[in-house]
Amino acid sequence: MIVAFSVAPSGTGRADGSVHDAVAAAVRVVRESGLPNHTGSMFTEIEGEWDEVMAVVKAATDAVAPFGSRVALVLKADIRPGFTGEITAKVERLEAELTRH
Repeated sequence: MIVAFSVAPSGTGRADGSVHDAVAAAVRVVRESGLPNHTGSMFTEIEGEWDEVMAVVKAATDAVAPFGSRVALVLKADIRPGFTGEITAKVERLEAELTRH
C-alpha cells in the first residue's frame, strides 16, 4: 500500500505560523523507518504493508504532537494487494505515457 499523508500541529503560538520544525520531526521518523518514501511540498508518501505503514504514520504524528496543542492529520491510501514498488512505478508509467504523445 501507498499512503500519502500530511501532519502538522496547530496552536503553536508562533506569529509566523511556520511549522517546518514539526514537519521535519515527522519526516525524520518516516526516513528512519527504512520504508520507501518521498516527500513533496505538501505530502509525504510511504509504501509498505498496512501495519508497518500505519505504525510509521502514528509515530510521525506523535513526533509532531509536542509542537502544538493539537495535531491535524490528512491521509490518503492506495491499497493494492500483491503490488510493491508502486511508489516509483506509478510515476514511471505516467512519464512513459506523457512521452508517447
